[in-house]
Amino acid sequence: MAETRAPSNSSCSSDERPSRGGWSAAIFIIFVEMVERFAFFGLSGNLVTYLTNVLGETTAAAAKNVNSWVGVSFVFPLVGAYIADAYLGRFNTIFVSSIIYFLGMVLLTLSVSVIGMHSRKLVFFVSIYILAIGEGGHKPCVQTFAADQFDETSPKERMAKNSFFNWWYLGLITGVVSAFVVVIYLQDNVGWTVGFGLLAVAIAMSFGIFLIGTKKYKKQGPLESPFTMVAQVLVAAVRKRHVDEMRNGKGVYYGNKILHGDLILEAQTRELARTKYFRFLDKAMIIDEKDASSNNRNPWRLCSLNQVEEIKLVLGLIPIWLTCLYFNLAPAQMSTFFTKQGSTMIRSLGPHHFTIPPASLQCFSCFVVIVFIPIYDRFLVPLLRKFTGKPTGITMLQRIGIGLFLSALTMLVAALVESKRVGVGSDYNLLDNPKAILPIRVWWLLPQYILIGFVDAFSIVGLQHLCYDQMPEAMRSLGAAFYISNAGVANFISSALISIVEAASKKKWLGNNLNRSHLDYYYFMLAGIGFLNLVVYVVVAKRYVYKKVEEFDERKEEDMRDFNGRTNHLDEENALG
Repeated sequence: MAETRAPSNSSCSSDERPSRGGWSAAIFIIFVEMVERFAFFGLSGNLVTYLTNVLGETTAAAAKNVNSWVGVSFVFPLVGAYIADAYLGRFNTIFVSSIIYFLGMVLLTLSVSVIGMHSRKLVFFVSIYILAIGEGGHKPCVQTFAADQFDETSPKERMAKNSFFNWWYLGLITGVVSAFVVVIYLQDNVGWTVGFGLLAVAIAMSFGIFLIGTKKYKKQGPLESPFTMVAQVLVAAVRKRHVDEMRNGKGVYYGNKILHGDLILEAQTRELARTKYFRFLDKAMIIDEKDASSNNRNPWRLCSLNQVEEIKLVLGLIPIWLTCLYFNLAPAQMSTFFTKQGSTMIRSLGPHHFTIPPASLQCFSCFVVIVFIPIYDRFLVPLLRKFTGKPTGITMLQRIGIGLFLSALTMLVAALVESKRVGVGSDYNLLDNPKAILPIRVWWLLPQYILIGFVDAFSIVGLQHLCYDQMPEAMRSLGAAFYISNAGVANFISSALISIVEAASKKKWLGNNLNRSHLDYYYFMLAGIGFLNLVVYVVVAKRYVYKKVEEFDERKEEDMRDFNGRTNHLDEENALG
């Protein structure tokens, strides 16, 4: 299980490296994620039903509890990513978090079976938040660990990595669909003990698959703490805020040619191009008189060009991340209010009147992804590539923008359908009966579920790819957590919006009786916010500068020879002493 830091000795030939990684390794991790998503969505997809029907919570209270738990599950990966990047490495973090995840699932199963009613609610909530901790370590590392199996210096493997993100999400959605079809049916028709017990078995299987592929993985040990790197650049820039590069600067510090001493060898001759935005940070890489006269580089006073540009990459992603919060609001409604809407509509199917569980309606959005992703990857991308010349067909930001538009459109369609549902209830005088099944087919909800599928295929996959591709190589676990936390914060925003709307409307919009509520007003409000957000996103996206990587310039190496020679000589003396 041990991970070692990658050697920095450039004399190591490619023949001496172990033949690991590539699709043969990534495929194991895709299956790990597929089974883990089966378990996670088997719980989250029907959680609002358990809270209202078993624990007796109101619809609004249950929706807030679901959003808060999902929010914690998706924000905690920031902690897990920090631990992976700074201390344990991705492989070890996945290993430890999988054990925590499994223990949480076992406790969850016990909470609905052998735990007495007086303690059931407490144990239930403790177990799902233990799950959130396991999710926090597992989620940010798995995708990054899989993507790390591809060599970025190989054009063929770079193309494979571009395709990987599409197939990764396809595998993920396959697990989600299986959960919505199998697990939710068992929970609604057989029992919660069987349903939750199956999830514990799934996590055990996921862990087993992960261990089977151990010998095929390329592993990378922990690097420098990303937060330390950020702090060093900020402190150095502040300390040199009065330094003028042209007047009293002695040049720019390019580092020791290697991006980071313990990164994989392929990064040794690649560096980030110098950019013209966030220029105040450039002060951190200017060599002034004090640096030039020193035999030892102070990392809190002088940072390399790569280190400064890495921090610029992180800062540049923040405005994009903020405007992307919106497209995660629609899925937040899908697992809460959409499910409660479906429970009031006719769901019988076929001559035997098979009743579709309301939470299983979410699988329709997944079916869209399963069908559309292969079409997008195999047909649309090559077609678009002919017109744009871009390897991905359209840019990652364009892909996200399409999803943001569809997300706002989803809420508009949902509002119109809800108005129709309430209108039917009014026509049949059923508005005062919250448990009544209204004479309207559940298929009216299909358009909004289908649209969410397209939102996922465009925005979520696009943001995943952007956060991996544009993050510094030493911060890619953090990049995955950065993407995941977007969904977490969106769920917190959804929970806060519910509280605000409840208070402002005096519970008239989101009452316990959906038939007498004005859920359509809430959806119209979200649609309006979405279209305004889209305008802001377009402005932000136009200003975004993509990461530029260039080969190491021998001239820069010559410029730095004297400075690096002094610091390396001092390091040798310290080692001998």
